[in-house]
Amino acid sequence: MTPRIFACLILITAVLAGVGLHFKNPAARNPSKQKPWIRLEPGLEFGAFIPPNKSPVGDNLIRILKIDPGRFQFRLLNASASAGGKRLSAKQWTLKNGMVAAINASMYQADKLTSVSLMKTFGHVNNSWFSKDRALLVFDPKKKSLPQAQILDRDCQSVDQLRKLYHTLIQSIRMISCDGKNVWEQQDKKWSTAAIGMNRTGDILFIHVRSPFSTHDLIDNLLKLPIQLKRAMYVEGGSEAQMYIRSGKNELEFVGSYSTGANETDANSLAWPIPNVVGITRLPSSKR
Repeated sequence: MTPRIFACLILITAVLAGVGLHFKNPAARNPSKQKPWIRLEPGLEFGAFIPPNKSPVGDNLIRILKIDPGRFQFRLLNASASAGGKRLSAKQWTLKNGMVAAINASMYQADKLTSVSLMKTFGHVNNSWFSKDRALLVFDPKKKSLPQAQILDRDCQSVDQLRKLYHTLIQSIRMISCDGKNVWEQQDKKWSTAAIGMNRTGDILFIHVRSPFSTHDLIDNLLKLPIQLKRAMYVEGGSEAQMYIRSGKNELEFVGSYSTGANETDANSLAWPIPNVVGITRLPSSKR
């Protein structure tokens, strides 16, 4: 099967399935024979990977959108940024703001608006509290010489200084240590997951996994995939974990479902309203 035909099958299946892809990715099983990434447009690639260790629920696919920060501008959108601001699904946030893709920005508090840790951007502070969480997604640099977007780690970088050099800051729970180790203890609870990562070449990864895993097991799986993962942070779990992509004629929407003790089913097809998302728009210099 040629890469072009394989890509078409992925995208057609995604549109028809709505909440997930139902196929087995041969490239993920044997990446040496076929590249696992499907190019949606310059600087934007989509991959669907079968992890080495399986969940007993769902299709088991780990879906990743790989984004080149040199071609896409990252945006933080908050329902709290305007009076009476409404929570929206990732798809609604994307379409309303003319973006290409969006994913959960972070977990949030009981008011259903405020992030659990530091979250701020141009002209708006959602949460000013710089917590003990070790990971910090930053973008909108104040100097052109800085990376356009990156995930900082408090254990191996001077985050207190570096965070002053960016306009947009999103703090969350670290998944991988500075030396590439799994930092989550094993637990019995499992859920669907949304995460944001960074690979060794500086690409930002939007990660969505509908099948339930403990976070420890999911991290182990991510580290074994051919994605050159360097850093990652957890942004949401359960039914609210979602990712939406709209690139040309291709539209992909993925929503979570399972959460131990709350919603132990793979039946959810609803994209729940969420208060905060990270989205991307094309930079003016980018050509499709």
